[in-house]
Amino acid sequence: MEQLLQHLVNGLVLGGTYALLGIGLTLIFGLMSVVNFAHGEFYTLGAYAAFAALAWAGLPFVAALLAAIAAGALLGALCERALLRPLRGHSIDTIMLVMIGVWIAMQNAELLAWGGVARSIPHPFPTAPLTLGPLNIAPLRLFVVLTAAALIGLAWLLIQKTRLGTAMRATFQDRDTAALMGVPIGRIHTITFAFGSALAAAAGALLGPVFLAYPSMGDLASLKAFSVVILGGLGNLAGATLGGLLLGVAEELGAGYVSSGYRDAVGFVAIILVLLFRPAGLFARAERIG
Repeated sequence: MEQLLQHLVNGLVLGGTYALLGIGLTLIFGLMSVVNFAHGEFYTLGAYAAFAALAWAGLPFVAALLAAIAAGALLGALCERALLRPLRGHSIDTIMLVMIGVWIAMQNAELLAWGGVARSIPHPFPTAPLTLGPLNIAPLRLFVVLTAAALIGLAWLLIQKTRLGTAMRATFQDRDTAALMGVPIGRIHTITFAFGSALAAAAGALLGPVFLAYPSMGDLASLKAFSVVILGGLGNLAGATLGGLLLGVAEELGAGYVSSGYRDAVGFVAIILVLLFRPAGLFARAERIG
C-alpha cells in the first residue's frame, strides 16, 4: 500500500504538468481550430527560459518561473499575429503545415542556441526528501505539484469568472454570433494562443529542474498534450485536468509495476483504448469551454 501511494504521488507530479499542457492545447484547438504541432516547443522554451533566468541572470526560482511563463506568452502572441492571423480562413491543412514549420524552426533554433547537450536546471530546494507519513517526496516535486495546481486553478478562474473568459467561451461556442455581439475575435485568438503557450512554458519550467532540458524534449511533450486532449474531450478544461492526472498516474504505475522502459507505452495504450471505446473522450460533454 505504501508503494502504491508513493507511485500515486509521483504520478500526480507528472499529471499536473500534463494537465497544463492539455489545457493550453485544448483552448487553442477549440477556439481557433489550430492543430498546434509546435505546442511542445513552447514547453521546451519554458525550460530553457528558466535555465537562462536562473543560471545566467541569477533570478530567484519563482521569478525565473514567471519569466519563463512570460516568454511563452510573448512568443505565442507573436506567432499568432505574424503567422496565424494572416492565414485565418485558409484550410486547416495549410495551417497545419505552418505549425509544423514553426515546430521545426523552434527546435532547430533551440539546438543552435543551446547545443545538443542536455542541461541541468539549478533549483534552491534541498535534495533530502520530505517524509509525510508513509510517503517520501522531494521538496522540488512538492513545489511542482502545488504550483501546477495553482496555475490550473487560475486558468479555471480566468475562463469561468472573468469577462475575457466569457468572451473566450462565446467564441468557442459560436464564433460568428460572438463577433456580432461585439467580441473582438482577433484579439481573443491572440490572447488564447498566448495563454495556451504560457501554460506549456510553465509546464516546461516546472519539469525542467526535475529532469533535464534538451532541444527535442518537446516532441514527447506534444504527444502527451494531444493524449490529454483525447482523454479529456475537446474544449473541456476539467476533462483536460483529469486526463492529465490520469495519464501521469497511469505512466507512473506502469513504470513501477511493469517496467520503467514501458512508461510512455502504458499511457499510449490507454489512449488507444479510449479511442476505441470513447472516441469523444472520457469526459466529453456538450461543446463548451469550461
